[in-house]
Amino acid sequence: MPEPSVRHDAIIDAIMANAGRSTLPFQQAHADRWHGTAFWFNDLLDSAPGSEVISQYLVTAAGTTRYDLGELTLRPELCEPGMSAEKLLMTDFAEGWTVLGDLGVAVMPTAGLHAHGRRKGWSWATDEITDGLAARHEDIAGIGSEPRPAYLLGHDVGEQDGARLQAVVVGRVARDADGYVHWDSTVPEGCAGAPVFVGEELGDDRFRLVCVGLVLPGAQRNRIATFDRIRTAIRESGAGRGTEPVTSLLAEPEPEPEAGKRPGRWWRRKPRAH
Repeated sequence: MPEPSVRHDAIIDAIMANAGRSTLPFQQAHADRWHGTAFWFNDLLDSAPGSEVISQYLVTAAGTTRYDLGELTLRPELCEPGMSAEKLLMTDFAEGWTVLGDLGVAVMPTAGLHAHGRRKGWSWATDEITDGLAARHEDIAGIGSEPRPAYLLGHDVGEQDGARLQAVVVGRVARDADGYVHWDSTVPEGCAGAPVFVGEELGDDRFRLVCVGLVLPGAQRNRIATFDRIRTAIRESGAGRGTEPVTSLLAEPEPEPEAGKRPGRWWRRKPRAH
């Protein structure tokens, strides 16, 4: 079994390799409030050898989206060709999100974001929380009352200049007496809505990276909306109705890492032009 610090570093490396380009900071425009983190999610609708059909969404905490004019920060590394960071103002911001029942989660189909990039002469170059990363019922069922290490990938609000830099926040998750999974550490301002990850032990010095869900707003012991419920709620909501699913080509799976080496991605997606 690796030393804890080695496993800790390996999980962070895997998060950045698989999901480092999945997050976007946002806030209410022209106001220093309602800072949140959203992330890209690919809902797998169908798959065949070499390809898969997906509906794509931004996902975040619903409580951070309830205003008319939103501001997204377009990180340079998410654009091809690259450009300096810019702000994208979105009118009717609250109306663009579908709130998923009582989960505290909201989703937005990404067709409008792709259209914006085309109009500006660039395309998105993102990572996404994929079907292989998003937790399933058995993953969530395995989280008990004993706290376990977890990692939040979000954009906090810089104390000095308000910069929305990306950070991996280390904490723990556990299931409380209320039956919900909770984050046991302070969630920095701006990180509500951010994805939360754990590393599932596979033995032989290997682990599987799992996105448990997203952290909801709160002062302490923030509840996590888990992906087993999010996935079902998205499909029942009809949030993607009227948008065209995307067919993506998949590269060949990478070989299993040698014993003692850090795992890479399970696969790399090669999306067709939208």
